[in-house]
Amino acid sequence: MTPSPNELPPVTENIPSPASGFRALFHNRPFLALWSGQLVAQIGDKIFFVLLISLLEIYHANAGMANSMRSLVMIAFTLPAILFGSAAGIFVDRVPKKQILIGANIIRAIFLILLAVLPKQFLILLGITFIVSTVTQFFAPAEQSAIALSVPREGLMSANSLFTVSTMGALIVGMAIGEPILSWTETWGGVLGKHLVVSVLYFIAAFILLGMRVKEPPIDPSQLALHPFSDLKAGFRYLQQNPLVRNAMVQLTVLYSVLAALTVLAIDLAADIGLRPTQFGFLLAASGVGMLLGAAILGSFGDRFSHKPVPLIGFLTIAFALCLFAFTTQIFLGLALSALLGIGGAFVVIPMQTLIQYSTPEAMRGKVFGFANNAVNIALSLPLAIAGPLTDIIGLRFVLWGMSLGAAFAGLWAWANTRRVLEKVI
Repeated sequence: MTPSPNELPPVTENIPSPASGFRALFHNRPFLALWSGQLVAQIGDKIFFVLLISLLEIYHANAGMANSMRSLVMIAFTLPAILFGSAAGIFVDRVPKKQILIGANIIRAIFLILLAVLPKQFLILLGITFIVSTVTQFFAPAEQSAIALSVPREGLMSANSLFTVSTMGALIVGMAIGEPILSWTETWGGVLGKHLVVSVLYFIAAFILLGMRVKEPPIDPSQLALHPFSDLKAGFRYLQQNPLVRNAMVQLTVLYSVLAALTVLAIDLAADIGLRPTQFGFLLAASGVGMLLGAAILGSFGDRFSHKPVPLIGFLTIAFALCLFAFTTQIFLGLALSALLGIGGAFVVIPMQTLIQYSTPEAMRGKVFGFANNAVNIALSLPLAIAGPLTDIIGLRFVLWGMSLGAAFAGLWAWANTRRVLEKVI
């Protein structure tokens, strides 16, 4: 029987309840193993992405097909998130999380080695890219579910803050060191060396995760007997009956849709503030730094926000930054607004992920996070598709104002729907 929205099911606690904050997390060995393992794996993911782009040089194409090849690789890399997000969540609820996390890293490492030794045919590159990305879809919901297994309730906010910090850090570090590391390994190991360095990172992540000793509740045999489609319907039914979790997923989807639109608009924004269009990455990097700051604030002082409208503050901060962006012509102010937008994003994503973990029973977490990842990836396609054409039709300023109003409305709606429970969660 599914619990009512006001009944918050207990979270499995594997360790004594320590004080909140980052310091307590660094004394929690199961969490440290999980966090360290996923950090290494995420750096591996980013370097793998750089590797894919570099490999296109040795997979010969017909004249004029280079851009098409690049697009096909991007599709193979992103399509599994849309196709298998929900299915991965169902699988995660049927198998111990530790096995999934370790197995996903080992499988990815093996397929990267296979890619190095198989014939250099473009279809093989596409196939292995698709397989590796598909395996990654199982890693994500297992990771989110494992956080709630490795820390007590009062540590969830700090844990999610630290994961956000490491995610942004892995993005920055992985993209920054990817090309130099791949170039260095190619000097002594050739193309095989480039594959091996990413494989080694995945193997290291798997080894670290062996140290994640958490006591997972036994899986109900009746659940295993269910047909996957029945499990899928149970997950949808749970979301229908639990508006708090459903609203949290909607807020995450809105946030990531805004960020996706900004990646398209960043080129025009860069030109407006005096950067070259090719330097749009500075704006994205500044928003990443802002997310780091926001995560650090919530992770270190989360207990002081227990009666504060954190998601509302986050969305209103995003709305404020977007509105001012429409009038900005100076580089420094543009970068500062990007950082402010990142802080607002952290103030939304961390409480919402914490709320989902706090309010969802263990047997449902994999499905819920699988649905969340699926919903976000499907929703991202809309802003990516319309942001550019809409800017051409009505202009960048009006698009930014529209996004600002949308973010402000989302914040007011979010706080009205999740206020009471968030006061407990935070």
